[in-house]
Amino acid sequence: MTAPARTAMRSGGDAPVEGTADDQALDAVGLEAASRQLGPLTAAARIEWALANLPGPFVLSSSFGAQAAVALHLVTQVDPRIPVVMVDTQYLFPETLQFAEQLRRRLDLDLRIYRAPLSAAEFEARHGRLWEQGADGLGRYNEIMKLEPFRRALRELGVATWFSGLRRAQSSTRRGLPLLQRLDGRFKLHPIVDWSDRDVGLYLKAHGLPYHPLWDKGYVSIGDWHSTRTLAEAGDAELTRFNGVKRECGLHGLEG
Repeated sequence: MTAPARTAMRSGGDAPVEGTADDQALDAVGLEAASRQLGPLTAAARIEWALANLPGPFVLSSSFGAQAAVALHLVTQVDPRIPVVMVDTQYLFPETLQFAEQLRRRLDLDLRIYRAPLSAAEFEARHGRLWEQGADGLGRYNEIMKLEPFRRALRELGVATWFSGLRRAQSSTRRGLPLLQRLDGRFKLHPIVDWSDRDVGLYLKAHGLPYHPLWDKGYVSIGDWHSTRTLAEAGDAELTRFNGVKRECGLHGLEG
């Protein structure tokens, strides 16, 4: 895909400079300047800016978690045909797959589902129940069943810019998230990074969008059935995922 002429940020400040995103990648100073420019904008305007100023192809990643409908709706309202990448670890709750299909139909998503080459049965025969083997086991599990399929998706789709619905308010590991960053040679934009839980709730209500069906059963962060607990079971939102051993899978370049 050949990028059209776009406006990139000049490294020394906020003044735009005409060129193509392919030959004027933003350096660290330019990223900071771009983030300052994007800060006061609405989430939709941030997405529009990225589509006009950053190189494609573009994708939106989604785990179809508790409040996933917000980012899915926002991004596809601006670009209805942007591919949505979901990794099916083969251990997702049935409700997650149902939720993904519900939103695919409602929002007419171009949903691309990626999986590991191994079936769940083959995985367990070869590796055992790695999620029961502490942080190292979870790390190996995430690499095989989640990270490799996602990296393959980015590679096969030729992704240059990636949208994500992560927010700083979601966990302590996400508090320092930038609005715009470079990650593994790609641009990554978090258009709702500074939204509060109230902002999310109001957006869902305003647009008649659903929460994940497990939300009403006490699940505030939803991943694989074998290592996700309700808030009541965990006692703390930070401990509801990965059996409380860690908070992040590593897909977003975060640790914890």
